[in-house]
Amino acid sequence: MSIAVNVNDTTSASSTSSISTSSTSSSSDLQSSFLTLLVAQLKNQDPTNPLENNELTSQLAQISTLSGIEKLNTTLGAVSGQLTSNQQVQATTLIGHGVMIPGTKILAGSEATTPFGVELQQAADKVTATITDSSGQVVRTIDIGSLSAGVHTFTWDGSTTDGTAAPDGAYNVSIAASNGSTQLVAQPLNFALVNGVTNNTDGSTLLDLGTYGTTTLDEIRQII
Repeated sequence: MSIAVNVNDTTSASSTSSISTSSTSSSSDLQSSFLTLLVAQLKNQDPTNPLENNELTSQLAQISTLSGIEKLNTTLGAVSGQLTSNQQVQATTLIGHGVMIPGTKILAGSEATTPFGVELQQAADKVTATITDSSGQVVRTIDIGSLSAGVHTFTWDGSTTDGTAAPDGAYNVSIAASNGSTQLVAQPLNFALVNGVTNNTDGSTLLDLGTYGTTTLDEIRQII
């Protein structure tokens, strides 16, 4: 039996109409409206067709469920806020540390180079790294050999193919990986230094990587 007031009492009808058209913003508002309607129905129900217990129980259960869902949403919102706060605190521990992220850059200078790496989804029996300068000319090709699936980091000694030292500057690295005759997906990685932590517009945590811009925590493949 649905909740309805079938009487000629204009006062009750007016009250019911007002409640029906009013906007409710929380479960407490809905509970108040529900109880008002329920009392009106019980007072004005047809004696030959009274509200049955199971119908009353069902209606009470529905409003109780709504209240429970609202409380659950409030709790989940609080938990989400705590997780975001904890993530930001954890991210600050990375300040001053180097991380490996998807990218192709290698910086050479002062007789040292920044690390480069590769992420493989499956094992490869042949992996090759090709280092090129800003004009696209090949500076050095490194035969890495076989690698297992996962993240691997390497260091280029800064020497060119003929054994001379490469000029200071920025270089690019590309990775080719294969297993037999099958070419594999190889994600190159480059090194970046975490300078700080900022908040994104959506509330997520961003790592400030200086000239490399910003990145999220899920982009980090390795901490050095």
